[in-house]
Amino acid sequence: MTVQNFIKRFNRYKYPYMFVAPAMLLLITFSIIPIFVALVISFTDIDLAGLANYSNIEAVGFENYMNIFKDPVFLKSMYNTLFYVIIGVPLVVLFAMGAALLLNYGTGWLFKTFRIVYYMPSITNIVAVAVVWGYLYNSHYGLFNYILSLFGIPAQQWLTDPALAKLSLILLAVWKAIGLNMIIFLAALQGIPRSYYEAAEIDGASKRQKLMYITVPLLSFATFFVTITTLIGWIQFFEEPLVMTKGGPLNETMSMALFIYNNGFQLSNFGYAAAGSFVLFIIIIIATIAQFALKKRDVEY
Repeated sequence: MTVQNFIKRFNRYKYPYMFVAPAMLLLITFSIIPIFVALVISFTDIDLAGLANYSNIEAVGFENYMNIFKDPVFLKSMYNTLFYVIIGVPLVVLFAMGAALLLNYGTGWLFKTFRIVYYMPSITNIVAVAVVWGYLYNSHYGLFNYILSLFGIPAQQWLTDPALAKLSLILLAVWKAIGLNMIIFLAALQGIPRSYYEAAEIDGASKRQKLMYITVPLLSFATFFVTITTLIGWIQFFEEPLVMTKGGPLNETMSMALFIYNNGFQLSNFGYAAAGSFVLFIIIIIATIAQFALKKRDVEY
């Protein structure tokens, strides 16, 4: 292809590139380049002294990666993150789908009001949420312990008991995540043709049969999207443990993302934190690829 032909071809298709260019520029500047910078940093011992004077930075090879897998706090954070994912992701998908199914049955003002009520936690600032839930979890005058007292159950240490702290954060995170995913399911539900249900009614199908054999299967792509985004979000579980427990008690709520934050921004071990971030990055990539592989296999079958 000659230069003249290339210029003609570019002029013909330049407008799509012009529309895509700003988004691509932002993606490259704030996502792609930082990833490569973090990769380079992960092979160094950079800290505050290194930021002040680059001559203080030394290459350490894979030392950060070897040390991080010997770090008991990091191993604990991996276990906690796995626990969050296994418990939190299914709960978010099930509750979001359930709320969407219930709200899809009606179009009156009450149903529209509850759509707003369920969605509001998703757009509420996490600090404000943490303040409110801190009072709910309070061991002396919190609402949850008051409800338990009505049934004769002793007060619980929701955020200081190692066995309860993770479950308390999961409850908060699930409550906060339902709204956005519910909207996705609602959009998918309203896209299902009414003719499918009419044909099922003619055949004498019950409500349960229509739900199981029409609604749920036709929500498969929405379920897949919600599962993928929720899975990635819970692997990066960060705001709730940071604001509510700071990773305590005894690192029982420490997530991988919080571990990276503590080492990078609290202890200024930027190289060590960057190594942890790449371990987290690889885990997210593997989990996403596995989800796509499972989805592809289901479609083929």
